[in-house]
Amino acid sequence: MSNLKKIIIDGIEVEVEGAMTLIQAAEVAGVEIPRFCYHERLTIAGNCRMCLVEVVGGPPKPAASCAMQVKDLRPGPEGQPPVVKTNSPMVKKAREGVMEFLLINHPLDCPICDQGGECDLQDQAMAYGVDFSRYREPKRASEDLDLGPLVATTMTRCISCTRCVRFTSEVAGILTMGQTGRGEDAEITTYLGATLDSNLQGNIIDLCPVGALTSKPYAFTARPWELTKTETIDVMDALGANIRVDTKGREVMRILPRNHDGVNEEWISDKTRFVWDGLRRQRLDTPYIRENGKLRKAGWNEALQAAAAAMKGKKVAGLVGDLVPVEAAFSLKTMIEGMGGRVECRTDNAKLPAGNRSAYVGTATIEDIDSAKMIQLIGTNPRMESPVLNARLRKAWSNGADIALVGEKVDLTYDYFHLGNGRGDLVGLLKSKFSKVLEVPSLVIVGQGALNEADGEAVLSQAMKLAEDTQSKLLILHTAAARVGAMDVGAVTDGGMSAALDGAEVVYNLGADEVDIAPGAFVIYQGSHGDRGAHRADIVLPGAAYTEESGLFVNTEGRPQMASRAGFAPGEAKENWAVLRALSGELGNALPWDSLTALRKAIVTAVPHLGAIDEVPENDWQRIPLRDPAKADFRNAVRDFYLTNPIARASVLMGELSAQAKARADKPMAAE
Repeated sequence: MSNLKKIIIDGIEVEVEGAMTLIQAAEVAGVEIPRFCYHERLTIAGNCRMCLVEVVGGPPKPAASCAMQVKDLRPGPEGQPPVVKTNSPMVKKAREGVMEFLLINHPLDCPICDQGGECDLQDQAMAYGVDFSRYREPKRASEDLDLGPLVATTMTRCISCTRCVRFTSEVAGILTMGQTGRGEDAEITTYLGATLDSNLQGNIIDLCPVGALTSKPYAFTARPWELTKTETIDVMDALGANIRVDTKGREVMRILPRNHDGVNEEWISDKTRFVWDGLRRQRLDTPYIRENGKLRKAGWNEALQAAAAAMKGKKVAGLVGDLVPVEAAFSLKTMIEGMGGRVECRTDNAKLPAGNRSAYVGTATIEDIDSAKMIQLIGTNPRMESPVLNARLRKAWSNGADIALVGEKVDLTYDYFHLGNGRGDLVGLLKSKFSKVLEVPSLVIVGQGALNEADGEAVLSQAMKLAEDTQSKLLILHTAAARVGAMDVGAVTDGGMSAALDGAEVVYNLGADEVDIAPGAFVIYQGSHGDRGAHRADIVLPGAAYTEESGLFVNTEGRPQMASRAGFAPGEAKENWAVLRALSGELGNALPWDSLTALRKAIVTAVPHLGAIDEVPENDWQRIPLRDPAKADFRNAVRDFYLTNPIARASVLMGELSAQAKARADKPMAAE
C-alpha cells in the first residue's frame, strides 16, 4: 500500500509521503511558511508558533505546521484531499500576534547587532509582523553566558527557539546546554556555567535565528553587505566540506558552511570556521635565499635562477604537502620526473598502495554511513580527524547502527563496542563470530593511524579482507586534503618517502611542513606560511594559500571538488602551479601548459575521473594480498585537532583552543 497522500496547500495540489509534516509538504509545493524553531536536521520542538497554518474543516484555530503530519489530516466530506491555507486572515492574525509576543522582550538593538542584515527575526518581522506593539511594561533582561572563545552571547535577544540546545545534544553530542525556569524566568543556559567542549560548536552561530549567538572573533568587523562571497572547498581535513569564504578587500573576514548532503550536510568544524586569522599571520610574501646561514629577501628572477642552478644535474626528490591542489601536485610530478627525479605525497609514511584506488580510497561514499547498520572503525578517532564525519556517525548510531572500534579508546560522542587496542584484535576479528554480524549493510572505516606505521599495508590487507568477508563497503579516512588527489595523479614512489629521499641531493618541498628533512640535502621550499618547511629551506618560494588560488581537491571518498579563489596572495606570492611553470622554464624544460585551463586539460587527459567534478567514481575492488601485521597497539594519527597544518599553527585562536583542550584533558575530575 502506498504511503503517498494528496494535499492541497494554497490551491496547489501535491502528493507527498504521509509521514511528512505540513511545513515539509509546503516546501514541496513551493509555499513558504515562516519558522524560527524548526530546522530540517534537528528534532521538532514546536515552540515558536511562527509556522501556524489553517487546516480547512479542522479545529477553528491555527495549527503548528512543523508538528502536524500529512497523514493526520482528515479528507473532505466526499474524500477530497485535505486543504491547508497559509495566508488566510486567521493565519495572518495569528502570525502577527506571535511576532508581537516574540518582540515583547527583544531589545531591538539591530544597529549594533552582528546578525543585522542576515537575521531571520528582522526578515520575518518585516514580512509577517505589525508596525506597533501593545506592550508597555519594561523588557526582561538576561545575563550573558560564557561559552568559550568562539561563540559570543547576548541572551537578552534570545527567543528560546532551542535550536542551539538541540544541535549540541543531538548532532555535536555534548549535553551542556539546556533551558531552565518557566514563564518569564525561562532562559537558555549551560549547566553549572560550563563552556562548550566540542569542535562543532560554531554551527550554533549559523543556527541561531536572532543575534543571541554570534561569532566572537568576527564581532563588529564587517557587515554582510560589505563582503564578497566566494563558494569554495575546505582543506582543514580530508572531508572536503563545502564552504563560503567572505572577504572584505584582501582580507578573509569569515568562513561559513554551504549545504552539500553528500559531504558535510550543512555543518563545518570549528577549525574550518575560525582558522581565517591564520591566513594573515606568518605569511611568506617574498622569495628568500639562504646566505651564510641566514635567509635574505630576493626577487623572483634571482630566486628561480638560484633554484634552477641548484637542481640542474643533481638527483632531485619532490615532496607534496597536505594542502596542495591537484594542479600543483601534477605540475611538480611532471617537472621532477622529467629530470629523472622522484616525487612522494605520503609524507606521513602511510602505506597506501599506489594505483589501487579501492585500497587508498575504498568503495564507500560518505552518504553510505547514513544507511549502514554496522560500522567498524579501525585505528581512527573520527572526532579529531573529521568532526563532521563523526557527527554523521553519531546520526547513524542514533538511528540504530552498531559501531565498533579497534584502536585507542577515545570519547566519540556515541556508544561503541571497544574490541581491543591492537593489531592482534583486528586479526582476531576476522576469525571471530563478530564478522557474521557485519552481513547487514555495513561499513569498515580505516584511519591513517592504522596505516602510517611500518606494517600499514598488512593492516590494510586485514581490513580489506574483513570488508570482503562481510560484504561491507570500505572507506579510508584520510587526514590530508591533498592526499587522494596527489595519489590519483601518481605523485608516489615505490618504497615511500624513504625511497624518494634516498640519495637525493636536492629536495623540492611543496608545502610539506610535517616532515623533518635530514641535514645534507639542499632544500627548496614552496608554500604559504613560515612554518617548519621554510625554516629548513635554502631557497623559499612564496605560494598561495587555499583561499587564494583556484584548485582541485579530491576528498576522502574520492570526490573531485573545485576550490575557487576568494582573494589574492599577499605581496609577491604567486599561485603554486604558476611558480612551478616558471621554474620549469628556467630549467630549460618548460612544462607544456601556459594556463590553468591547459593544465587542467592535461590532468583530465591523464586521469579522466578528475574531470567529473562532484561525482564519486566507482572503484574496482582489488584486494591486496593478506599479510600478518606486527603485534602492537594502534596509535591515532591526530593528537592535537587544532594544530594540524601551517595555517592552523599560524592562528592565534587555534593556539588558544589547543591550550584550552590540553588543560581540560589534564585537569582531574572532582570524583577521581
